[in-house]
Amino acid sequence: MKECSKSIVRRAADINFAIRYFVGAGIDIGGAPDPLWLYRELFPSMRDVRVWDLADGDAQFMAGVADASFDFVHSSHCLEHLHDAEQGLFNWFRILKPGGYLIVTVPEEDMYEQGIFPSTFNPDHKRSFTIFKERSWHDHSCNVLDLVRALGGQADIQKIQRLDSTYRYGLPRFDQTLTPIGEAAIEFIIRKRPEDEVLRGGRLPDPSRRLTPDGFHLLTGVKLG
Repeated sequence: MKECSKSIVRRAADINFAIRYFVGAGIDIGGAPDPLWLYRELFPSMRDVRVWDLADGDAQFMAGVADASFDFVHSSHCLEHLHDAEQGLFNWFRILKPGGYLIVTVPEEDMYEQGIFPSTFNPDHKRSFTIFKERSWHDHSCNVLDLVRALGGQADIQKIQRLDSTYRYGLPRFDQTLTPIGEAAIEFIIRKRPEDEVLRGGRLPDPSRRLTPDGFHLLTGVKLG
């Protein structure tokens, strides 16, 4: 129930969404029912957001979308509907520009499916997700850490978070996402490392941007600190 909309107040309180994650031109995969662009004025650096949904093609393949097309890729509660979540995430990462951010939200299996799969709350779910478990209670569980690791050396993990601040663990089994506030999810944010950063083995300071002994930037003349 309006999972993207539920996230907005939480995300607006985190300055990273305004100055890093939602910057430039992006794509909102599976966003038609609750599009991110409705909240564009809250993230001033967000220039444009294209919605990609069923009418545009299978989100698992993103056919016709060129590599490195978008500054950010956003998807709220779509990955669990794909037949192959690994291939889907690979293609979402493929269409992201180096230096850009992949922002994905998926339901967390214990909070959402709550011990029953196939899901009784959304029978279209092909997978369930957990941050990491050595053993789940069913055979279609997917560890987010394994998904991200499969993206390879360009995947720079910024955040993996269980979204349970409004979840009430003591209630009987029911779909808490049907309430106006209930999130029962995992959000993960991955930056796509540029190739030169992968070769250097990390995101290191640019050696051309040095300070003079008295603290002035060599290129801009601005004193730092």
